[in-house]
Amino acid sequence: MKKQFLIFILITLFRIAFAIHGNYNFITSTSAQTTITDTVPYAIEEEDMEDLSDSLITFPSSDLYCDWDTSRIHSAKFDIASLKDSEKELLLFDDASCGYYHPFNGRVTSKFGPRKKRYHYGVDIDLETGDAVSAAFDGKIRIAKKSKTYGNVIVIRHSNGLETYYAHLSKISVEVGQDVYAGDVIGLGGNTGRSRGSHLHFEVRYLGQPINPTEIISFDNQQLHSDKYCLNTQTFDYVKAAAKNIAASKGSKGKGVHVVRSGDTLSAIARKYKTTVKALCQKNGIKPSSTLRLGQKIKV
Repeated sequence: MKKQFLIFILITLFRIAFAIHGNYNFITSTSAQTTITDTVPYAIEEEDMEDLSDSLITFPSSDLYCDWDTSRIHSAKFDIASLKDSEKELLLFDDASCGYYHPFNGRVTSKFGPRKKRYHYGVDIDLETGDAVSAAFDGKIRIAKKSKTYGNVIVIRHSNGLETYYAHLSKISVEVGQDVYAGDVIGLGGNTGRSRGSHLHFEVRYLGQPINPTEIISFDNQQLHSDKYCLNTQTFDYVKAAAKNIAASKGSKGKGVHVVRSGDTLSAIARKYKTTVKALCQKNGIKPSSTLRLGQKIKV
């Protein structure tokens, strides 16, 4: 009897030990599965972020620009008001760089500023088609393509946040992503895009906002005014004048002459162009009772 009872006790203890061992394995297995499920996606995301960060660091001014856009010519413009009363000093070159090299030693034919119905955001330098055009500073090619307005255009981004533009080229001699140094030939001058006669259109921009190149470069002496440039709100005083110039251009678009169509009357034409019948008659040497002919041109 005692022997049977002892056997019963041993079997019971064995079953309890087996149950505990089985539950322990089950919990361990579940924990392992949970750990795998939770940690693997996180590790991948972290790796992707590191790859993205590493890829941006390889481009100039990665701390200022959040992207490396090789399709749009202009980078997104920063808010000028964010400067407030502060100044930002830009180092144009240092001992480790190749310094500055004038893009082309030619005569300035058009300056930065208002130009008839549009604002001119660069400086035009006279040259002949086929003349070599050089990079002004060390940098990396962000844009190298053909544009309707700029023609064949190259945009170089530099380590200080500046970007320089070289437009109306007859030939592009560099590729996107290529490292260039001051003095390297990047293309040949030409007359492509919206251009009248061979010349180099040269621009300087900071985070998308144009800067008058003559504030940085002496085009008479083909050299920099200084190895540093101070950026402040006064740098962009031209913006309001440019906006007025553009608004005036849009407001005057289509004005000047009205071609008479079927059903037109002097009073209707006067209302359309916000003037008076008397004013139209004085400009055109006609009377209020004059008969209008189809195709007749009326000064407005």
